[in-house]
Amino acid sequence: MKGLSMAHAWTVFAKELVDALRDRRTLMTVLFSSVLMGPLVMVLMSGLVASLESRAERRIVVAAGMEAAPTLRNFIERHGYAIEPAPGDYERQLVERRLGEPVLVVPADFEAKLARGELPVVEVVSDSANRQAETGSARLERLVEGFNRERGMLTLALRGVSPQVLQSVDVQDRDLASAQSRAAQFTGILPFFVIMAVLYGALNAALDTTAGERERGSLEPLLATPASPLSLVVGKWGAVAALAMGIALLSVLSFFPAQLLIRSETLRALFQFGWREAASFLAVLVPLAASLSAVMMAVAIRCKSFKEAQANNTVVILAVSLLPMVALFNQSGEPRWFLAVPALAQHTLMNRVLRGETLGSVEVLLPLGVAAGIAAASLAYLARRLRAAAVK
Repeated sequence: MKGLSMAHAWTVFAKELVDALRDRRTLMTVLFSSVLMGPLVMVLMSGLVASLESRAERRIVVAAGMEAAPTLRNFIERHGYAIEPAPGDYERQLVERRLGEPVLVVPADFEAKLARGELPVVEVVSDSANRQAETGSARLERLVEGFNRERGMLTLALRGVSPQVLQSVDVQDRDLASAQSRAAQFTGILPFFVIMAVLYGALNAALDTTAGERERGSLEPLLATPASPLSLVVGKWGAVAALAMGIALLSVLSFFPAQLLIRSETLRALFQFGWREAASFLAVLVPLAASLSAVMMAVAIRCKSFKEAQANNTVVILAVSLLPMVALFNQSGEPRWFLAVPALAQHTLMNRVLRGETLGSVEVLLPLGVAAGIAAASLAYLARRLRAAAVK
């Protein structure tokens, strides 16, 4: 039984890599999934943040019945807000998402109740399914609470009582999050796109070098060459893995020019992606790219056609896309077993990098060991399948 020949493996590697780069589908995938991915995501993300900032800067209160509350109107306008009358069908517009501001509804007896020392009821009307209106509800509620505090302090002052009796303790906020941690709230989706770019970028090459060659009838002549099945497998896998790693490199490097396209000043100040972060991303992504290439090839070698291999690899794609969502639904921190799950481990570590944390040796070596084990098992399976095909 012939073993591994590095000369034969290198020859197969060079041949498969050249074939992969000649494939227009592969080149287009590399272009759109890696080079343009970073700038596109950053433009969309910065547009979202800029939109939220512009909405926060809009000092507008949409109100119904404000003519019955001149004291409340005076308070709101003194704080720099402009008051706009609510449309007659504001409830319908909120439900249909045609109105992007919550509505302050003031009762007709507002001033009369205030004069009698009673509590008038005002409503902040929104729709939790209307994201734009919902984001302004808290701001509007804080504004009304400010009116309450001012009225209470004035009432106490007129009666000769210090307003300090309303406040038993002085509460001050202290945020422990660093600038990068705050930015990670917006940029936490970037690792997912990078992982999917690597996956889809290597998919066509992995299928073409296995099921594609079987469908074209070029696999059997290749098995008749002096190269051993193991050498063929290593050469083919090396070409697919090299392509996947190249996509990972391009995806990471695309974040450098992408930072120039950020429109939000706040996000530009918070998102700091330098060479240290890029090196950490690559240290995490390279083992994943190698293992995913081997897994997709192992799945495809069992298939007789390219389309069949593509359909079977849907399971791999689905698993890789769903695993990072475990971190989203887990609200109790990041347990150690996250690092032993492919895709989830890489997603977790890249988010730590974005938060400004330094990766330890265990955090890098554990996912590396898992990826190496998966790749070795997949390559052994590939070699066994090719050896059986050569005997036939």
